[in-house]
Amino acid sequence: MVSVGSKALVSRSSMGDYDHESLKQAKSKRRKHKKGGAAHESDSNPKHSNTNSNTFTSPPQLSRVRKQLDPETTQYFSEIANLFETEGVELEERSLICANALQETKGKEFEIATDYIVSHTLETILQGCDVDHLCDFLHSSANDFPYIAMDRSGSHVAETAIKSLAVHLEDDEARPLVEEALTIICKVIAANSVDVMCNCYGSHVLRTLLCLCRGVPLDKSGYYLSKSTTLLAERLNSKEFSKKDDATNFQPGFPNLLKVLVSDTLKHAKKCIKTLQVDQFSSLVFQIMGHLLLFNEVLYKVNFNFLALVDAEGICDDEELLHVIPFLLGCKDKNNAEGNFIDTKVVADLKNLLKESKFSHLMEVVLEVSPEALFNELFTKVFRNYLFELSSHQHGNFVVQALISYASNQDLMELIWEELGPNLEDLFKMGRSGVVASLVAASERLHVNEHKCCEVLAEAVCPVDDSPKGIVPRLMFLDSCFTYDDKSNWSWQSGARMNVMGSLILQTVFRFRSEYIQPYIKSITSMEATHVLEAVGDSRGSHVIEAFLSSGASGKLKRRLITKLQGHFGEVALNSSGAFTIDKCFTASNLSLRETIVSEVLAVRSDLSKTKQGSYLLRKLDIDGFAANPDHWRSKQASKESTYKDFYSMFGSNDTKLMKNDSFLRDTSNNKSNPNTVNEMRKEIDQSLGSGAPFLSFQNKNPKKEKHKSKRNAYISGDDDESNRKKRSKKEKVESRFDTAATAASGKTVKKRQRDGDLSEASLKKVKA
Repeated sequence: MVSVGSKALVSRSSMGDYDHESLKQAKSKRRKHKKGGAAHESDSNPKHSNTNSNTFTSPPQLSRVRKQLDPETTQYFSEIANLFETEGVELEERSLICANALQETKGKEFEIATDYIVSHTLETILQGCDVDHLCDFLHSSANDFPYIAMDRSGSHVAETAIKSLAVHLEDDEARPLVEEALTIICKVIAANSVDVMCNCYGSHVLRTLLCLCRGVPLDKSGYYLSKSTTLLAERLNSKEFSKKDDATNFQPGFPNLLKVLVSDTLKHAKKCIKTLQVDQFSSLVFQIMGHLLLFNEVLYKVNFNFLALVDAEGICDDEELLHVIPFLLGCKDKNNAEGNFIDTKVVADLKNLLKESKFSHLMEVVLEVSPEALFNELFTKVFRNYLFELSSHQHGNFVVQALISYASNQDLMELIWEELGPNLEDLFKMGRSGVVASLVAASERLHVNEHKCCEVLAEAVCPVDDSPKGIVPRLMFLDSCFTYDDKSNWSWQSGARMNVMGSLILQTVFRFRSEYIQPYIKSITSMEATHVLEAVGDSRGSHVIEAFLSSGASGKLKRRLITKLQGHFGEVALNSSGAFTIDKCFTASNLSLRETIVSEVLAVRSDLSKTKQGSYLLRKLDIDGFAANPDHWRSKQASKESTYKDFYSMFGSNDTKLMKNDSFLRDTSNNKSNPNTVNEMRKEIDQSLGSGAPFLSFQNKNPKKEKHKSKRNAYISGDDDESNRKKRSKKEKVESRFDTAATAASGKTVKKRQRDGDLSEASLKKVKA
């Protein structure tokens, strides 16, 4: 008796006649489709008329008519699909079936990979086969690979093959096979790079291929293949922004192959660069090239059972970027001398391109990854005296935001402020609040014109002759504020949704030193109780309240705001974001006010325990402890405060010691001490007081481990506790994977950094001149 499995194990030629009805049912079962079986032109058109709004003519596209797949082959792969769906095939038998099936694809890889139904089965086969047969398939389909990559169904097959290769990167024995197959694929893709990168399907395949050459793990490739949703949060982060991509734990990729692929791709794209600059899909390819070239990955291989370092530099490959970026900007001459990266002939064209939607996205990445010398030259030749005009444009303003966010020195920020600082009100009126938010964040980050920035911002939203009480409410409702011809007639917009950018600006403002933001402190503490309650009920408004409670304002002023929520603490705690506001209120309160908060939250304990953040708040406030023994709870809180004060009296900074009149349970994020260290110390103190063990016994359990603990705050508010709200994953800082590699390259690295430093200093002097 011959089973379905045995049919798949032998060659397809031994199969008997197939039943047309069963074939029809198999097709219906695999996938509902509109086009099946009949010969049709491969879906290789890169974009439809509605996806490209620029006036440039697209280059001619590769196209190929796909022959109809013969019924016998279709039936064969349908049998395999049905077999795999039964889930009764052992791993060894499955591998053999996949190997035989790939043998049947030879000579018709394109037809099978682009078939709307059979391509799904081929994807499953590629995932289940061993590395030898996978590489053999890529060899045999190499000539057709660009066509497969540009097809609607074939692109999924191409990506599956590439991602299946990534699984074997850690296998040292398989690396030569993988590298050989990748080299062939990269060669044919680069030869047809213009067609591939302009195609909506091919562009994605090429980006996946670039990620594999770079060694990006499959679970992190989405960070590169799509725009980061935390980009705005990163740009407005209170910490100094780093241009270095901190994605860690990369697999051992093929850096040299990546460089060759990028170089050959750009070589073939040279004649069409003006078209590619404004093409939606090629722009995405160029963007990922910039990100992946930002680091030169340490490449290693195992030879004779020891680690042989091939490239141990591990530093940002500035030379490669200094070659690629000018090319992407349209510069034809190779001028790598300082001050001549950007050809003056293309400056006028660049200024116009900055207003193109697709190129503006590319320019944002260029500004992110540019070495400092090139960044300064771009500012001098392209952006200087053009910032305000560009900020008024619907696409260009995003480039200005990127320029401000990636500026890394105070002198450059001074020049940017000269052009944009006096025009904040005009930017608000034009709806360019994102530019203002970036400017305020950069001023706080680089400590440039901090006091002036706060003053000009306040004047932009609140007339000089008007009371400063309206500053914070007007920024909360930024949209409606500037719809009034006379801002003095503006009033609180009850029931309206608060503005995102206004909330972000206020969160940044409350990170400034308290002496700079007195009008803002007076404004928020003067809000009516009903308005404060409405603000904490809005997710954007609650961020503002929390930012104020974490600011450098005095504890007395913070408690003045908190008391306006008295009688509503339980109601606020039940809101989706209210738990974090209550947490901040509790931290900034004195003992009597904390007891009031806990008493009101205790009344809603049962309902609060059912909410997402309820358990966290109940533990933080020790609601159960208060309910069981209020006197013991008070004593415990008093002991905590006393311990905190004793700690800061000995180890706190001078700024902290001057704040002895404030509540000790205040957030110290405005101080220059490490906030993570402070939070860790608080946890240890809480643990010691809760268990009765001596406080110092909890310290330095593992000094080396504690020393290296560092988390990057990717949230807009700059608050560590925000991680509980969004529960987003945080990126860890990049660490050297091999100390031996760093030691071997130390001499070279020091010279390179010194050379880069001299270059940056010289370029900065030219900018200032």
